[in-house]
Amino acid sequence: MNDDIKPSGNEGSQHSQFALLRERRFWPLFVTQFLGAFNDNAYKNALLILLSFGAASWTSMEKPEVLPHIATGLFILPFFPFSAMAGQLADKFDKARLARWVKALEILIIVLVAVGFWLHSLPVLLTALCLLGLQSTLFGPLKYAILPQHLHTNELVGGNALVEAGTFVAILLGTLIGGVLAGLNGGVVWIVGICFIVALGGFLASCRIPAAPAPAPELKISLNPFSETLRCIGLARRERSVFQSILGISWFWAYGALLLAQLPSFTKTVLGGNEGLVTVLLAVFSVGIGAGSLICEKLTRRRGKAVEPGLVPIGALGMTIFGLDLALGSPASTSGMEQPLFEMLHQASTWRIFFDLLMLGGFGGLYCVPLYALMQQRSQTEFRARIIAANNILNALFMVLIVVGASVFLWQGFKIPTLLLCVAVLHGIVTIYIFSVVPEFFIRAMVWLGWRRE
Repeated sequence: MNDDIKPSGNEGSQHSQFALLRERRFWPLFVTQFLGAFNDNAYKNALLILLSFGAASWTSMEKPEVLPHIATGLFILPFFPFSAMAGQLADKFDKARLARWVKALEILIIVLVAVGFWLHSLPVLLTALCLLGLQSTLFGPLKYAILPQHLHTNELVGGNALVEAGTFVAILLGTLIGGVLAGLNGGVVWIVGICFIVALGGFLASCRIPAAPAPAPELKISLNPFSETLRCIGLARRERSVFQSILGISWFWAYGALLLAQLPSFTKTVLGGNEGLVTVLLAVFSVGIGAGSLICEKLTRRRGKAVEPGLVPIGALGMTIFGLDLALGSPASTSGMEQPLFEMLHQASTWRIFFDLLMLGGFGGLYCVPLYALMQQRSQTEFRARIIAANNILNALFMVLIVVGASVFLWQGFKIPTLLLCVAVLHGIVTIYIFSVVPEFFIRAMVWLGWRRE
């Protein structure tokens, strides 16, 4: 515990979560994470758009339409072999110093991006995207493992809420700005310039992160990714509530990945909208998650708890209800003509979709933030980062599996609303399983709602 940077006494309990943004024990990490998430998504989306609309100028392969899928896969790929290594590094070394090294790596990667555009080399650009995935892999465990070192237990929910809200805002802004830059004349210069400035800002912010001493400096680093991955998962399984929290978090990211992957096709083929509507839907979903995350702290305080597992079933129920309504409320058919955004805003069905996505995101925030806080609170200090690494591995695995499964489902001729309906039902089944294995979640929900005594 790095108690010298924490407020003394009960000061931590007197502050709202937003007060953390003024304190050095939190704001440098928040800014570093925000700028990193922005850069990842700005470059990734810019590259995906360039490959989608100008593939012929980048490659002579027979099926260039698969390039966006290859690019997405390359970004996720490093999470599998390197997450365990990232967890070991975050447990063995000072996390603040490690953060600076990781952000310095990001600057070098953006330089590689500039070289790739200068040479007009697709292999170089895809290598840079994969390296950005590696950089995110290395930063993930230290980001979440450092919070319990710098925050009081009763600040964990607020801290995690700010990180989650900030992450989704950064994803939204990065995705939008990356898309805009890719469409400009000379856009590659803007892409490189903005990404370099953001990477430099992230590095400078990381230099302000207070020291976070290593909990296991004697740890011997294992270079075997397979055995170390199994070891990380084994550490997570020692505490049932921790492992079930990880499964819940992984399912949340899988659900979110599926929605984001299907949003453009859903907008075009189901709603009959254009790119503008895709942007609005993405913004509504992101705002919902951010709002739901930030509300968590106030709802947790209602029962005077540092972490309230009872919010998880409530969030899960809301996600199921509005996930079902999103599928059932989708139009049965469209005119086949693309409708302008302004015209679609006059349709009640469009506002129903907006509301469903907003509430789905909001209840998603209620669902995932307590799970993150619970995972941090109940993980043993000496291998907390490796447990978070196990979480990242399972997150990536779940996302890959659900996207592949959805692709096969749609390949068989099923429609997107049917896919969304099946996933909403599956969400209910998954959460019922988790709550049956760890009854504490359901019991605490009964207490929080006032249906059962403490």
